Amino acid sequence: MALPAGRDHPDLRGCGLCGRGADLHDEAPSMTPEGADAMLVAAVQRGSTEAFARLVQRHQQAVRAFLRRACGDWALADDLAQETFLAAWGRIGQLRAGASVRAWLCGIGYRKHLSVLRSGSRRRARDARYERERPPAAAAMTDERLALEAAMAELPADQRACVALCLAADFSHAEAAAALALPLGTVKSHVARGRARLLQVLGDGDA
Repeated sequence: MALPAGRDHPDLRGCGLCGRGADLHDEAPSMTPEGADAMLVAAVQRGSTEAFARLVQRHQQAVRAFLRRACGDWALADDLAQETFLAAWGRIGQLRAGASVRAWLCGIGYRKHLSVLRSGSRRRARDARYERERPPAAAAMTDERLALEAAMAELPADQRACVALCLAADFSHAEAAAALALPLGTVKSHVARGRARLLQVLGDGDA
């Protein structure tokens, strides 16, 4: 999907969502991932589209993976990832200093996913397309993987998101709570119940 460049719509063709990444200077080898993110965010807030393209490069895989687990729909998840980064460009000034960029982006993506669930129509319209466009690797999934995806799909939306972040993406409970705007205790409960349900489905209830 080609997007017009400019302040309202950054050119994402070079950020990995639509092709090869922008050529930026590499961060200092000693810089932590959080420090690199902070440097890039500051540059984006000054209007740098190159810095934004680097942020997309750094976090697009995590955002896509989270949305694919939360949605259970690869085509929809990829569309939501695109929308997430477009929204992030417009809201970058709202990102608090020191906040996790990854958690912030996943939070934006999750709210877009909830919006789709509320509307319902968009998801139904994508079902046939997903079956047609499912990657060959997905078609050859093992029975266990298919059972896991089916079990994930049966979890309530909030519970599914907590499981996707904490068990699959290695978010802490606190990070997931911040990303999803849920109380910490609720996140812990969702993760415990979701994990128990997945283990039950996979026949490993004693793990």
